[in-house]
Amino acid sequence: MARAKAQAGGGDRLVSKNRRASFDYTITDTLEAGLVLIGSEARSLRENSTDLTDAWVNIDGRGEAWIRGMRIPHLKHAAFGHSEDRPRKLLLHREQIERLRGLIERDGMTLIATKCYIKNNHAKLEVAVAKGKKTHDKRHAIKDREAGREARAAIRRGLKY
Repeated sequence: MARAKAQAGGGDRLVSKNRRASFDYTITDTLEAGLVLIGSEARSLRENSTDLTDAWVNIDGRGEAWIRGMRIPHLKHAAFGHSEDRPRKLLLHREQIERLRGLIERDGMTLIATKCYIKNNHAKLEVAVAKGKKTHDKRHAIKDREAGREARAAIRRGLKY
């Protein structure tokens, strides 16, 4: 049943993932938000082209959440264009925005975009509450990753004999 739904166009389709997010930040909480897009942006997203590496979320004084730094490139065959890195409004409930505002008022916390995907023909964005890592934390993460890689290789070598 799940396979038929995926083939019929339902389900989630990953458009873009911010792979640097887990390396640069310690992620504590995630939330799904809708995106307000214009036509050429929506078509560009469906062609799997967006950049989330510098994307972050801002909550303004009116209680609205905006994604900034998200780049959606132009389509060559679009009838009208759009600004690639314009701020885009996020669709969240008032309670969700207030909860996020309370979380980021803590020292060093920020809101970043981790994933952009299409769910039931709607553009969605995964927003994460995160805290920036220090350089020594990043070095420790690299060291742990290398140790895990070496351990998996040693286990594979042991299974071959």
